[in-house]
Amino acid sequence: MKKQVLAFSIAVLAASGAFAQANNTLAKIKASGSATLGVRESSGLGYTLGNGKYVGFHTEMGERVLADIQKQLGLAKLDLKYQPVTSQNRIPLVTNGTVDLECGSTTNNAARQKDVAFAVTTYVEEVRIAVKANSGIQSIKDLNGKSVATTTGTTSVQTLRKHERAGGIDFKEVYGKDHADSFLLLETGRADAFVMDGSILAGNISKSKNPGDFKIVGEVLSVEPIACMLRKDDPTFKKAVDDSIKRQIADGSLAKLYDRWFMQPIPPTNTKVGLPLSEATKAAWANPNDKPMEDYSKK
Repeated sequence: MKKQVLAFSIAVLAASGAFAQANNTLAKIKASGSATLGVRESSGLGYTLGNGKYVGFHTEMGERVLADIQKQLGLAKLDLKYQPVTSQNRIPLVTNGTVDLECGSTTNNAARQKDVAFAVTTYVEEVRIAVKANSGIQSIKDLNGKSVATTTGTTSVQTLRKHERAGGIDFKEVYGKDHADSFLLLETGRADAFVMDGSILAGNISKSKNPGDFKIVGEVLSVEPIACMLRKDDPTFKKAVDDSIKRQIADGSLAKLYDRWFMQPIPPTNTKVGLPLSEATKAAWANPNDKPMEDYSKK
């Protein structure tokens, strides 16, 4: 009987320990000696070069965050794993524990805050329209009767439809499985426009065969705070992530990182994205916060 009680007690302790780690990412990382970074394959803030190599502004920033956490935990070595995520699966992969920190191109909004938490905003995005340079499309009104591409699992087309200038405009929606696929729809003429975050549009244009064949046009459809995503109800991990980002802002390293990935030639084509740091992003860095996009629309 005593053996059964002892076995039961051990099982309870093991289960409670697992539960504690599920709600304490720092404890999970320390116990396992590893952390998993959620990354994108074709985003403006992070992308892949192939062969398991992930790069970009948000990818490298996330690596620095986890390096700071490694120091905080006193780990001699941290096994950093990369998990590609998509617009459709990024939230489930964070909530189920597969990904510890997602640094892709995720908008912080009120609906998502019900399922996940966000670090302080590191990029303020403007949703725009990309078209072929010779298309004649200059604004929302020119999309009437056209095919508009966007990526499955994103909010860009809903944003376009809600825009006050879209009243009476009728267009067909076509979906790409990821941002590269959506851009391909535009590039091959299966879509007349691609509606998405400006950084994603600019990044895909810069990596295309003929960047001069495309341009970003029209009104800013929405302003959205982009931030790294993590599990809810884990204040110690959120503080560690936020503290690292604030450190990178304060010592100027985040600004240098931005310049490297948006204003200098980048792989694989050695072309410049050419997207200067916006006033909105500068303001977010000056006053770090995790406000959702709904707070931006109130201005």
